[in-house]
Amino acid sequence: MSRTITFSKALNEALHQEMERDEKVFVIGEDVAKMGGDFGITSGIWVKWPDRAFDTALSEAAIVGLSCGAAVCGLRPVAELMFADFIGVCYDQIVNNAAKLCYMYEGKASAQMVVRAVTGGGIRCAYHHSQCVEPWLMNVPGLVVVAPATPYEAKGLLVSSIRSNNPVVFLEHKGLYNQKGEVPEELYSLPLYQANVERSGKDLTIVAAMTMVNFARRAAEELAKEGVECEIINPRTLFPLDKETIVSSVAKTGRLVIVQEGPKFMGYGAEIGSLVSEDVFEYLKAPVKRVTSLGTPIPFAPVLEDEVLPHYDDVLKACREAMAF
Repeated sequence: MSRTITFSKALNEALHQEMERDEKVFVIGEDVAKMGGDFGITSGIWVKWPDRAFDTALSEAAIVGLSCGAAVCGLRPVAELMFADFIGVCYDQIVNNAAKLCYMYEGKASAQMVVRAVTGGGIRCAYHHSQCVEPWLMNVPGLVVVAPATPYEAKGLLVSSIRSNNPVVFLEHKGLYNQKGEVPEELYSLPLYQANVERSGKDLTIVAAMTMVNFARRAAEELAKEGVECEIINPRTLFPLDKETIVSSVAKTGRLVIVQEGPKFMGYGAEIGSLVSEDVFEYLKAPVKRVTSLGTPIPFAPVLEDEVLPHYDDVLKACREAMAF
């Protein structure tokens, strides 16, 4: 049975239900035990399982390094990084240890761990707490990068990530934590590596992830009033990317707008635009359009942050430009 809950509650429920199901799952991070995490995602876990919820020192390298070792020993750690920006502190543990283990040991050892990382801007957290870090990780074979956009996806994809035998970086956009949606009470999972067609259409494909999906939906609704049918693709897993769903959609519509929050250069929009140009160039009726943030650190001043980040109007403008061809 479904009911309406927040994105953050959906994550919390996924953790509770998976820890109930599998005694190998534990949580670790700064203030994740007694306090329940800075954003409340691990709330109530320490009360139920005081020996499976661990507060740590302020050291992302220690958190992820310990998790990697525990995973090799057969446990399933779920590590929390209070802000994704600090993946830089534990980059070596994620990229040179966790991501390589399965390959190095021919599948006889692996790092079945989840690194939950709070990402994105929009809530005035400034330079060191507002970055979109997915491009830092999407060039690392062996890693999985998951990016839910709704409460329903948050629960189902977190469950699948915990059960995966690969190391998963699970990106939680802080701007989505209070968003509400229908979520089943029972335990369920959603497949990794599979994009979701949020809306079907024949005129224009919009690819968007996390908070940008909301902009895409609004733009599609507005364009529908003008007779334009948009198809919205939500990748869900950014790496490895479900290329087939995206390419098939663009082959049908002939137009593509990619919406990402981070800077344009080397973002997932660049990769998606490239693969479409390589695979279905002959179907394109217009140049591929990208809507992104400006190439600058995220400012603290609200008026400046708003200037840097992409907005709904930018998406609508790009869609109309693509339809002009």
